[in-house]
Parts: sequence; C-alpha cells; structure tokens
Amino acid sequence: MKQITTVFLILMAVSTASASGETVPYMVDGKPFEGYFISPSPKAPLILLIHDWDGLTDYEVKRGNMLADLGYSVFAADLFGAGVRPTELKDKRRLTSELYADRGKMRSLLQGALEAAKSKGADIQNAVAMGYCFGGTAVLELARSGTDLKGFVTFHGGLQTPEGQSHAKTKGNLLILHGTADTNVTMDHFATLATELEEKQIPHEMITYSGAPHAFSVFGSSRYREDADRKSWHRFTGFLTETLDR
Repeated sequence: MKQITTVFLILMAVSTASASGETVPYMVDGKPFEGYFISPSPKAPLILLIHDWDGLTDYEVKRGNMLADLGYSVFAADLFGAGVRPTELKDKRRLTSELYADRGKMRSLLQGALEAAKSKGADIQNAVAMGYCFGGTAVLELARSGTDLKGFVTFHGGLQTPEGQSHAKTKGNLLILHGTADTNVTMDHFATLATELEEKQIPHEMITYSGAPHAFSVFGSSRYREDADRKSWHRFTGFLTETLDR
C-alpha cells in the first residue's frame, strides 16, 4: 500500500501531460477572464474544472495535466477574473461571498467557461464538471441549473442547497467525495444532500473518507491526506470511465 501511495504522489509531482496546455483569455458579460485548456485529442471527452477559493492556480493546472495524461480534455475555468488570484484570506472570502450572494452571476460565469471550452473545440456534449472546495459548491450550482452534462463531481465542496433552490432540474450523475472530519462542511450537510438527491431521484454516489478534513486533496497543505486523496482520485477516474464516451 505504501508503495502505491508513493507512486501516486510522484506522478502528481512530475505530471507534465503529453499535450501542451495554454492560457485562454475569454469574456463573460463584458469582463475578461483567463482559463487554462489542455487537450490530447480533438475527440477527447471534456472535464470542466472549477478552482477553489485561491482562484485558478498551479494546483488546477497540475490536476488538469494529470487528467490530460489520462486522455481527457480539460478546461480550467476562471470565476474571479483575469489576473485575480487572491492570496489574502479576506480577499478569498470577499470574492467567494460575492458569488455565493449572486447565484445568477455564478451560473453565468460557469456557462461562460463552458462556451470558452467549446470555442477551443472541446466537446461539451460529452463532458463532466468537477471542482474543489468552492469549486465543488459551484459544480453543484451548475447541476441545479439544469445544465446538460453527463456528470458532476465535488471534492470537499460545499453541499448545502440555497434557499429557494432544489435539484429538480439536475441532469447527469453526481459523485460527492467528502472528508468525514470536515468541520466546514459537516456530515449533517452531507446527509441532507443525500436525502434531497434520493427524493428527487437523482443518480448519485457519495463517499466519505475517515480522518479527512476540509481540503484533504490539496497537496502541500497541512490538511492534505494521502490516503483520502489517492482513494478519491481513483474513484473519480473510475467515474469518468463509466460516465463519458471514449
């Protein structure tokens, strides 16, 4: 087991992807944004990747490259704006709070990212959206909007459904990967979402990892948990194989 985990960490550290990634400037509602796109083939299935509250950083680029190595096109969206990559806690809270308070704007930014991916030749009809932390919250917002993707995946994302919303319009399959030791997004939130998805008959799979806190997959951080990261990534890539056409 230790050998497998070590190999996994080495792959994350050195992954450069056989394809070449590129920065993609795009506009949403007249404002500039800057995503990242990488594709090993014009026919590769698409992963729409949504960043955490740090904005689109090297972390998302590395994850995108890892997915490209597995044969997927990846468009890493930018929900904060070109050049906006917060480092101070107050700025991260302000930027995410603005989007939490304006779900219409959040949805518009997500749709804008999909359109930007399409403009690069990505197949948005054969696509899955995935996100980390804040990005996971955004992915569920995209799902509730009724966007017709094949799947929606969250890693330690916010799970609460905003007042006045529901998953009645959700399409595709949901995969929720969560830490049991997450004190930001509690197991009560996890159970409430499970109940709602079952009531709405939304296909879903929800997994928790013991001892894993919030942001357990962010390698290099004090919250990183190797075991939970390896297991959740393995399930995620299996989900992609099951869900997308190759």
